[in-house]
Amino acid sequence: MTNKWMSQGNCAERPPSEFFPSDGVGVERARKICATCSMQPVCLEYALVNRIDHGVWGGASERERRRILKRRRLELAGLSVE
Repeated sequence: MTNKWMSQGNCAERPPSEFFPSDGVGVERARKICATCSMQPVCLEYALVNRIDHGVWGGASERERRRILKRRRLELAGLSVE
């Protein structure tokens, strides 16, 4: 996967520190930036595929990405996701 999309995202002109917050308020700020980004789905998938553990990617925090990955594993295993 090429990373060319990164230069097209809402985050391209912002300091990286905005997407690696140390608190919930920072996470919410980053999410707002991601919410209107056309690269959001690509960014989120990149973080999931590459198992990126830190920061807000594609509008999802570390915890949210772990939940998404767990849900996908359960779905692949044919288990109920609730």
